[in-house]
Amino acid sequence: MTLIEHLRELRSRLFKAVAAIVVTAIACGFFYYEIFEFLQRPFEGVVSELAAEEGLEAELTLNGVADPLTLALKVSLVSGIVLSSPIWLWQVWAFIVPGLHANERRKSMIFAVIAGPLFMTGVALGYYVLPKGLEILLNFTPADVANLVEVGRYLSFILRMLLVFGIAFEIPLFVIMLNLAGVVSGKQLGEARPWIIIATFVFAAVATPSTDPVSMLFLALPMTGLFILSEVIARLLDRRRGVGAEGDYNAYDDDETSDLALEDHDETASDLDDDDDWDDDRDDDSDDLDDPPR
Repeated sequence: MTLIEHLRELRSRLFKAVAAIVVTAIACGFFYYEIFEFLQRPFEGVVSELAAEEGLEAELTLNGVADPLTLALKVSLVSGIVLSSPIWLWQVWAFIVPGLHANERRKSMIFAVIAGPLFMTGVALGYYVLPKGLEILLNFTPADVANLVEVGRYLSFILRMLLVFGIAFEIPLFVIMLNLAGVVSGKQLGEARPWIIIATFVFAAVATPSTDPVSMLFLALPMTGLFILSEVIARLLDRRRGVGAEGDYNAYDDDETSDLALEDHDETASDLDDDDDWDDDRDDDSDDLDDPPR
């Protein structure tokens, strides 16, 4: 494909992904109140529990005339992004697939199928962890102080939490896709494992909006387990494809000659020596022909 054809393909995939999100968001708009009640449930549960134990007063508020409309649009849009994730994730995958070989497409089709459910699993885990983070944060409210939480900020908090968990669960899948494309090997993942685990915990600490250790651990530990699983799968794929069976050429420096190149050089030199011997024999034969018979 030419560059223009690649751009047209990208435009087509983006259009289909955006259309799926918009259509799903419009459908979610008809169930706005049910969705908002679902998102409000963790906050109400935590507040009622803290009110019974410590007398905490907290409630969600709207501070502007246009805030209810903005809230409805935001809830519908994010719900559309989450529920249409299998479709737009498939569009991303369909744009990458032409760059793979036929056997790689068949093997990686399994991972393309589980991309959507994996994203939804991350969102579900984020929803489960959300009350624990809210409880820790709201518990810092001083006594005799009412905590009036703006709905827009609460919604941004919860939606960021859900999206972070959903996207984080897709990272191991992209690692396997990079392995199938030949960008990274299972051995390289194993060598970088300690640094990747540290980076995972740092990412979890920065990405989770609640900033509490409970939410960080609930995100970092599954991500670490999924990464180790992806490393095992990458090693199995490398073994089946024979990657690394002929030697580890990453151990050589850029200016160092590998053993394979030395063997080729020796064979070439040997062939040249044989050619020289053959030329010498041919010269001797030609000299014999030039001598006149006696």
